[in-house]
Amino acid sequence: MALRKVRTIGDEILYKKCKPVKEMTPRLSQLVDDMFETMYENCGVGLAAPQVGILKQIVVIDVEDGDQYLLINPEILEEDGSQTGQEGCLSVPGKSGQVTRPNWVKVKALDENMEEYILEAEGMLARAICHECDHLKGELYVSRVEGELQDVSDLEED
Repeated sequence: MALRKVRTIGDEILYKKCKPVKEMTPRLSQLVDDMFETMYENCGVGLAAPQVGILKQIVVIDVEDGDQYLLINPEILEEDGSQTGQEGCLSVPGKSGQVTRPNWVKVKALDENMEEYILEAEGMLARAICHECDHLKGELYVSRVEGELQDVSDLEED
């Protein structure tokens, strides 16, 4: 496994749409491992492939619920409710902002064996899925922030 460089706001790759994954290759399997390692090293809860410079529809998530999630070619099928809360991003270091997201989502994705599965998620996991799926469409959470972006250091002092 290897750490990958996390691309930050302003890097043009973050604003591009990702292509679907057609088959799992040893190279993509290595990418998934690297993405988990990079996410953990940077204390993130999710990471999308474009954040490490790869325009593929791959997302990894760990919201500390005891599970690791890999979503390949994710498609949100349903959403319900809403939640508003602080959101940050490894590609927007040192900043956070208030974002409203669905409180529940149903997503279809492929696993590491390219087998389709359905995942229903609520709360933090639903937020993370929506946030990471936005990355695959070339969107950053900053476009959804209600009010101003804040410095994370300002929040820690409160």
